[in-house]
Amino acid sequence: MSMSRLEESIRKYALQNAIQHGEAVAGPVLGRIMAEFPEARGRSKEIKLHVEEVLTEVNALSTEECRAELENSAPELLEKKKKEKRIGLPELPGGEGGVVMRFAPGPSGPLHIGHTRAAVLNDEYVRKYGGRYILRLEDTNPAKIDPEAYDTIPQDMEWLGIEVHETYRQSERFPLYYEEAKKLLEHGHGYVCTCPAEEWRELKVHKRPCPHREEEPTQQLERWEKMHSGDYGEGEAAMVVKTRLDDPNPALRDFASFRIVDAPHPLTGSKYRVYPLYNFSVAVDDHHMGMTHVLRGKDHLNNTLRQEYIYRYNGWDIPHFNHYGWVSIEDTLLKTSTIKEGIQGGEYTGWDDMRLGTLKAMARRGIRPEAFRRYWAEVGIKPVDIKFSWETLYSYNKDIVDPSSPRFFFVAEPRKFILESSETLSSRAPKHPDRPEMGYREEKLAPGEELFLASSDIEELQEGTLIRLKDLGNFTFAKERLTYENNDLGVLKQRVKILHWVSSSSIPCDVCLPSGERDSGLVEEACRGSTGIVQFERYGFVNILGWDEEGAHGAYAHR
Repeated sequence: MSMSRLEESIRKYALQNAIQHGEAVAGPVLGRIMAEFPEARGRSKEIKLHVEEVLTEVNALSTEECRAELENSAPELLEKKKKEKRIGLPELPGGEGGVVMRFAPGPSGPLHIGHTRAAVLNDEYVRKYGGRYILRLEDTNPAKIDPEAYDTIPQDMEWLGIEVHETYRQSERFPLYYEEAKKLLEHGHGYVCTCPAEEWRELKVHKRPCPHREEEPTQQLERWEKMHSGDYGEGEAAMVVKTRLDDPNPALRDFASFRIVDAPHPLTGSKYRVYPLYNFSVAVDDHHMGMTHVLRGKDHLNNTLRQEYIYRYNGWDIPHFNHYGWVSIEDTLLKTSTIKEGIQGGEYTGWDDMRLGTLKAMARRGIRPEAFRRYWAEVGIKPVDIKFSWETLYSYNKDIVDPSSPRFFFVAEPRKFILESSETLSSRAPKHPDRPEMGYREEKLAPGEELFLASSDIEELQEGTLIRLKDLGNFTFAKERLTYENNDLGVLKQRVKILHWVSSSSIPCDVCLPSGERDSGLVEEACRGSTGIVQFERYGFVNILGWDEEGAHGAYAHR
């Protein structure tokens, strides 16, 4: 193993890593070295120290300087671009010629991350084959309706970039449900049961019929009318769809299709008191809306089998059903009723609180809808269960926002120092390492000017320690002052610590974190007026939400 060849490789891989990520880190560089020089694995500790020395030198260079050096030493590494993973969904049987697909949330609150899979995948297929995308608000449970959701859900769909061709509210379709219910009763495919609910369920368990099950259609229709007229109260009568009482799956034996609800509905008030249950209204709507394909989680497998009874009784064509696997989203609050209680109780600031998994919170953080679209297109419609990966979502989002995000220094919990120098110092750094057209951040610092460093960066520094302030120079650290020494990059071989800094022209800035806590600090003056996603170097991507007399206010996205 030639030492000169080893050193050349460490240098070129460090330069490549710095260009790709803005700042080189040891792990990937060391991994490339061990792959190229397997005989060096017995000296990993020694080589790691050498890698860290080189990284210190390389990270003091600008991206342009790294690129220029790599063009001379190993231009082939610049030509290797990250390959985009092919995004594609499996074909849908019968999709040729166009599809009709739907997304059908209940209006209990705004949409959250869990909704995005169905919302996005249906849209991807409508784009793929052409056709219609239907938004259906399933609002047949008055107790779980948030009236504001009638507006917020379409807003969230628009944010996701989904073109909705038709929108329906089930509460406006009750006459249709009643018409289809009467047809089933007339043809002997349903019955009205007035048994106590527990008694009816117990009979089903033992594969025995309810005493009302085989009564004549005329009697069923009479009881059906009494459900509407008020002769029965809540829980005293229900319409049931007949299936097979001997079905080996108890969940598929006869299922309730209508119940009595006396609570007023936010839209229709007390106009109706006989409410369709999920499987009935969904089957009727999917048929009458012309649904060709239905994407849903595999927790709906029993529902699909129930709904097929209604299709067969009416002689309707059955849509193509696809059931994908469960997705678990850990450490994220999605339940809208819990969130609403928290907002009303003052625990959360609103639906866009950083601690929540709502799309409004994601938008506030600067997570782009395209990142969700790419995530679910990659996951697809496979039946396997998966765990939602925040790291993957952040990676996709970084790919989207990084090319347009200007870079700035941000100093959290700043400590003040006085600049000691015999001359005026100059700093010049690009707003984006790959986009010179975005301009540069330039500052001139006079002797005696104030500088600010992050408290966490200087906790372990001893007086008299030599440090480097990025893009500015080398300084001797003291308790309340920084003494300028020179701008010699050769000091990097001494593995000096490189720190970010801001001057007296910096601006107050607070950043809301996903935990709900805040980082307060200073951002360099070049950031003034910026909005949207920026990158605070060595800190992360931040969505600048606004400015006021107190300074900038942002929300943390991710590293």
